Amino acid sequence: QTHRHTYIYTKHRVGKQNLQYFEAGIERQLGMYNNRISLLFNITCDFFSSLKERPASSASQTSTVVNERLQELVRMFKERTEKAKEKLIDPDSSDEDSVIPCECKEEDVEEEQTSCCKVKTPRWIRACMHYRFPASIDPFTNLMYVLWMFLVSLAWNWNAWFIPVRWAFPYQTPDNIYYWLLTDYMCDLIYILDIAIFQPRLQFVRGGDIVVSETGHLFDVASLVPLELFYFKTGINPLLRLPRLLKMNKHEVFSLLSLLRVIRTTTYLLYCLHCNACLYYWGSAFKGLGSTKWVYNGEGNSYIRCYYFAVKTLITIGGLPDPTTLFEIVFQLINYFVGVFAFSIMIGQMRDVVGAATAGQTYYRTCMDNTIKYMSSYRIPKDVQNRVKTWYNYTWQSQGMLDEQELLTQLPDKMRLDIAIDVNYSIVSKVPLFQGCDRQMIFDMLKSLRSVVYLPGDYVCKKGEVGREMYIIKAGEVQVVGGPDGKTVFVTLRAGSVFGEISLLAVGGGNRRTANVIAHGFANLFILDKKDLNEILVHYPESKKLLRKKARKMLTKGKKPDPKEEPKGPPQVQTAPVRQETPRLLRAALEMTERSTGLKGALAKVKEKTNKSSISLQVNIHKT
Repeated sequence: QTHRHTYIYTKHRVGKQNLQYFEAGIERQLGMYNNRISLLFNITCDFFSSLKERPASSASQTSTVVNERLQELVRMFKERTEKAKEKLIDPDSSDEDSVIPCECKEEDVEEEQTSCCKVKTPRWIRACMHYRFPASIDPFTNLMYVLWMFLVSLAWNWNAWFIPVRWAFPYQTPDNIYYWLLTDYMCDLIYILDIAIFQPRLQFVRGGDIVVSETGHLFDVASLVPLELFYFKTGINPLLRLPRLLKMNKHEVFSLLSLLRVIRTTTYLLYCLHCNACLYYWGSAFKGLGSTKWVYNGEGNSYIRCYYFAVKTLITIGGLPDPTTLFEIVFQLINYFVGVFAFSIMIGQMRDVVGAATAGQTYYRTCMDNTIKYMSSYRIPKDVQNRVKTWYNYTWQSQGMLDEQELLTQLPDKMRLDIAIDVNYSIVSKVPLFQGCDRQMIFDMLKSLRSVVYLPGDYVCKKGEVGREMYIIKAGEVQVVGGPDGKTVFVTLRAGSVFGEISLLAVGGGNRRTANVIAHGFANLFILDKKDLNEILVHYPESKKLLRKKARKMLTKGKKPDPKEEPKGPPQVQTAPVRQETPRLLRAALEMTERSTGLKGALAKVKEKTNKSSISLQVNIHKT
């Protein structure tokens, strides 16, 4: 079967001469297969012929049956080989019964078919053909649904903007009527697909459970009322398509963005002016173009001139010609009333949108103004006030808020943990002190971290202070300083470094700061309070032991042995200790003993030997 596929491919790709070489190669391969089968058959026959020469027994009878089956099997192999040979030489002449069963995959068949064709199907078309719609669609996270809603919005806006224009202005003519109808029916098709495919799959919450909508909205169905059937009686009147505006095209994700809310409010205003311009042209055409000074005179671009009139009327700018007839007076009064209410609503809504968009910045300005007012009332020095202003400006520009914790306090604990992991875990996990600790302990610690911004030159901690916090550098640099003048830089710590852990863990018998740390430039630090850390480590004793062990090792590693003072002169040789003089009382007692007992000679000899040994010891020491 593999040779058959190769043959078909080669027959379409190469010439006749190359095909002859290919057929000759196939013949050689078939000959090799036949020789192998014949050799197997001969060996089997020789084996069973030797069995026949033996006396007949039950074993020989069994061998005879096996021999017959093998001969039948060899015959079937030969027939199969002949059929395969005929199939390779002339595939079209073989009947359906001689087709060799194929165990290849569907992909191989598709590749064979595409290889025979000159034009291949594009990949995106194949992807669309194999795409299957999901059983349910989340309207907040599904990108495909958001793009589809954008397409539905285009269809709805087509009907909303062009139905009044086609009804009032003479833009729909018999020459272009088919283009208008084609676009209308394409919009109707989008409506039908939305109701039939997307709306039944939308997810919504009911009683705390996420369920799937089974039917579309009532207004969506009402928007497809086929009033176009009246075209046969009244002609093609665009007003019969007004039910298309009942389509509920609302996506809550769009309403969360302040910029889109401003655009939507502005669009409402422009649409009111658009409808008023259409009504003004219809009223002018009803009274007669150019019949009075108030109506449109028919000069220039009709839509632009009527839109200009609508703007001046609704905004009540003035400078309009006075209406003369009853129809013109009523029309102008309605315009004035609608303009007052519409613009008051639009201005109020625009104020709310802009206020909501700038609420954070307003809160920041209010806090800074109140702080400056407080410092001025207590006559705080100007340099301190300037540093406070700098802190407010930098914090707002770098974070967009003054306190991150205030923003996250309204969220549930699980959501705050997820946000903290995404924002801070990549920094905390690289800290050497916490490597090897329980992963859940690190997660609990992330929820207790506070972000604080320090200005250039600010003291983060001072030597001798009671340590109540541990610091993790999120961004920026800090310097450990000391020395007689307090300005000698010992080391510079960068993002991911930790300091203050020795005092926090109370290693070494105290919780005092061992060095001064100042901010080198603007520094954003995470602060972990001692109370919060102890509450966390209660539930993780193994991690507590590991942290204390690491902190103790860091403390001993940081200590250096005190240098011993060495004499500048030549090395002094250690001398033997000087023999102390015998006390007078003891010497007098020895003399009396010598006189009374006659031991003078013996004691003298011992004394002489002792003196000689001490003298020789001193001489040897000087020689060395």
